[in-house]
Amino acid sequence: MRAHLARVDAVLVQALIAAALSFAHLHDVASAAGQAGWKAWAYPVSVDLLLVAAWRRLRSGDAKASGWCWFVIALAASLGANVATAGLLNLHQVPAWLRILVAGWPAVAFLGGTLLAHTTRETVEEPTPAAPEPTATAPELEQRPAVAPRPVPAALVAHARKVADEHHVRTGSAIDTSTLRARLGVPAPLAEAIAAQL
Repeated sequence: MRAHLARVDAVLVQALIAAALSFAHLHDVASAAGQAGWKAWAYPVSVDLLLVAAWRRLRSGDAKASGWCWFVIALAASLGANVATAGLLNLHQVPAWLRILVAGWPAVAFLGGTLLAHTTRETVEEPTPAAPEPTATAPELEQRPAVAPRPVPAALVAHARKVADEHHVRTGSAIDTSTLRARLGVPAPLAEAIAAQL
């Protein structure tokens, strides 16, 4: 147990050191690019929060493409600041392109954070196929009285036509009776009567 705790403690210490250094580098770049006071401290917070939000999306298994996209963007911002402060950039004469990137970062971070936190996985619900109607045997058919086709309200037919048109546009094929029944939530005989009028 102690060995496990020692490993965990070492990892946490390493993570804290790396986070503190990265935080300081981001602050230095933001400050050099003209963001003074609390604004310079807000930049590393926004980068780290975007990294955490992207990591959580990746761990959840939902929308991995967007999770990776925003993770790479936040990681590039963090790594860019770390490399820039390693002597490759004169922090006393920051180029204009870096000032533009730093000034535009809040909008990018807000967009990424919002998309990661508030988009839900879009699932296209396929209609469940209707259970097959029990087939009647010959004696049962003789016992059933003949049922006249039931009248279908015009509004329901119009709605069904709209559903059928949307299905045709989406799939390229005509809607079948079982799918129509599932989409409208009507009994099979009524669905057949509607389909006959389409």
